[in-house]
Amino acid sequence: MGCIQSIRCKPKSFRDSIIVLELNTSIDSNPTSIDEASSVVLRYRTPHFRANARVLVPPVAAKETWTIGWIQACNHMEFFNTYGDKGMSSWELPDLRDGKIPAISDSDGVNYPWYGNTTETCTVVGPTKKDSKFTVSMNDNFYPSVTWGVPVSDSNVPQLSSIHRDQSFTTWLVAINQATSETLVLQTIRWRMRLRIQVDPERPLGHRAVLNEPVAQEQPQILGKNEPIPSNAMVKPNANDAQVLMWRPKNGDPVVVIPPKY
Repeated sequence: MGCIQSIRCKPKSFRDSIIVLELNTSIDSNPTSIDEASSVVLRYRTPHFRANARVLVPPVAAKETWTIGWIQACNHMEFFNTYGDKGMSSWELPDLRDGKIPAISDSDGVNYPWYGNTTETCTVVGPTKKDSKFTVSMNDNFYPSVTWGVPVSDSNVPQLSSIHRDQSFTTWLVAINQATSETLVLQTIRWRMRLRIQVDPERPLGHRAVLNEPVAQEQPQILGKNEPIPSNAMVKPNANDAQVLMWRPKNGDPVVVIPPKY
C-alpha cells in the first residue's frame, strides 16, 4: 500500500538510496614491459589496474555536500632488488612491515583521503531536486627506476641480478558527507600486482633483463561483503611519503639510502 500519511512513513535515508548502477574492474592483459634504454637505471612498467563505477545519487533534500569516489590503501609490500652476492635494496613501509598498522593510504598526497581528484571523485551539493548519475574512475600501475649498480656505491658497474615485487591493495568506492564526515562504503575491491625480473648484468645493455612469471596478473576481486576502511587509509602519510629505501648487505648492517619524506 502506498504512503499517505507522512507521519507514518520515514523517507529513505541517503545511505539507503544511493545506488551503484554498474561496477567494472580489471588489470590490463599486457605483460610488464622492461626498458633498458638507460645505462644508469632499468625501468619497468606494469599493466594498469582499472576501476570505474556508475553511481546514482538520489535528490539531496538538505544543504548537504556529498563526495563520491575512490579511496585506496596498500596492505602488503615486498619490493626487493638483488645485486648478486653483495646484498639487496628494498623499498619498505616500516609501520606496515612491522605489523603496527593493517594498511597505509595510497592517496595522491594532496586530496586525502581520495586516490585523486579528477576522474576519481564527484561532488553533489544539495539541495537537489533530481537524481544525479555520474561515473567515477581510477587507474594505477608501477613505473619505477632501479639502478644497475649497488645504490650505496659510487660505482655504476652493473650488478643488479633480480627484481621481486609483490603488492596488495584494497580499493573502496565511498560516499563521504563533507559536513559530518559520515562515510558510506559502497563497494570493496581487492587486487594484487606481482612481478619477477631476472637480470644478467654481464650481458650488453638492452639484453640483460627477462620477465619471469607471472606474465599475466590475477584479476581484481569485488568483495561480496564490504570491508571497513582502516583509519590509517584516511590520513597522512601516504605510501609514497612513508616508504624508505634500505640497503641490506649480505654482510654488515642495513643502511637507509632514502629516508621517508614525512
